[in-house]
Amino acid sequence: MDRRKFLRVGGGAAAGFGLAAYSDDAAGATGATRATAGAGDSAGTGATAEAVEISSSPDLPEIEWEMPTSWPPNLDTIYGGAVVFAETVGKLSGDRFRITPRPGGEVVPPLEVLQNVQSGAYPIGHTASYYYTGLAELTAFGTSLPFGLNSRQQNAWLYEGGGLELLQGMYAERFNAIQFPAGNTGCQMGGWFNKEINSVGDLSGLKMRIPGLGGRIMDRLGVAVQQIAGGEIYQALQTGAIDAAEWVGPYDDVNLGFPEVAQFYYYPGWWEPGPTLEVQISLSEWEGLPELYQEIVKAAAHVANTTMMARYDKLNPESFAEIEANDSITVLPYPDEVMTAARDESFALYEELGGADADFKTLLDSFSAFRESSARWFGIAEASFNNFAAEG
Repeated sequence: MDRRKFLRVGGGAAAGFGLAAYSDDAAGATGATRATAGAGDSAGTGATAEAVEISSSPDLPEIEWEMPTSWPPNLDTIYGGAVVFAETVGKLSGDRFRITPRPGGEVVPPLEVLQNVQSGAYPIGHTASYYYTGLAELTAFGTSLPFGLNSRQQNAWLYEGGGLELLQGMYAERFNAIQFPAGNTGCQMGGWFNKEINSVGDLSGLKMRIPGLGGRIMDRLGVAVQQIAGGEIYQALQTGAIDAAEWVGPYDDVNLGFPEVAQFYYYPGWWEPGPTLEVQISLSEWEGLPELYQEIVKAAAHVANTTMMARYDKLNPESFAEIEANDSITVLPYPDEVMTAARDESFALYEELGGADADFKTLLDSFSAFRESSARWFGIAEASFNNFAAEG
């Protein structure tokens, strides 16, 4: 089968905005209750799905999947995104398609979700694609690129700008998998440090937990980059195994206790301006699902994607105020020298990776064109308003 052709038909973004009605011809059943979850249901802030009654037709099997994740369960935002996705699948399928999320490390190592989906050890996982740049650098596009897109731009590129279609074709060929956006944290903070950063030189030899291409850039700036799962960061900072770490933002960082073990809190997280989390599904398992269940997965992923971002936008401001009120924490912007050097190294790295991998170049061309066309509009309308409103 031509995987790219299949995914253009079966994995397109537009279908994800709603749960298509399951016709008599498709279902091969009588008496089934049919429902459509439209864009207003799945894409609305804090959206939830009502249960759909499904007939006992043999064409609609009962399916149970375990879903390893990369997240500790105490993070009710990121791990909660996996829970929202699984619960929505259950509700929309009338509890005939059941997915059980598993915390990172419970069934597979937190940073090996994709490998287990690829091998077929598990049919589905919830993770961040940029954890797997060691397998293929192009996976970074599924999460975020340094100095890339904010959360709205990322969604627009994936769903409407052709990004998801390109990525799905490449995931099919390289990992025997298909993936869907299923969460976003919004622009992240720049990490916790036990040393003040005043220049690029201050980064030299610093031991920092940072994944993905952001880690590659920090390495080029002299940082000793460490790959550590989220649930292990606190202890590493506490013991001095690392000097700095990035995670997400104020809400998760407070939950993980970082203000107790680090003094300086930097912004912005230039390496993750709008990072997407995703569900990854074994392609053979995906192809074996009834069409209705495929549409349910797409709709549930949209619910998780929107709900996670809404939760962060509610919780991060509250936790940031708590951090600012902590006299032992100093909140600082990265120096312009560091930002400029990081940006220059980022685009130099993209040129190198695009020259070595034709698929990376294809994605970069699409991503860059979208970024360029989008940046002017967001700078005029969004940024100008946000900056003025923040001053008031």
